[in-house]
Amino acid sequence: MSGLPISGGVVHALPEDLGARLIADPSALATWQDITPLARNEWICWIQSVKRAETRRKHIDRACADLTAGKRRPCCWPGCPHREKGTGARGSEMHVRS
Repeated sequence: MSGLPISGGVVHALPEDLGARLIADPSALATWQDITPLARNEWICWIQSVKRAETRRKHIDRACADLTAGKRRPCCWPGCPHREKGTGARGSEMHVRS
């Protein structure tokens, strides 16, 4: 696939639904690409932590709004419980078609 990569997190790969929303929102995407892999990991884990599809959509909506506003991490989130100390950046990338 050609285009610019959208990076994932440290432990979590970028979900397709979040990637699609970031592609549709250039302001949120710009912040996403500027934050650290650990910060991206926190957003992904926060989005994936919910059980209901409706709640997941709300988390994606809020993530994009917060990223557009310049927020670099989810508010009131204790952090990804899946990340182990010393974990390297292993998240996958999604490519944006240009």
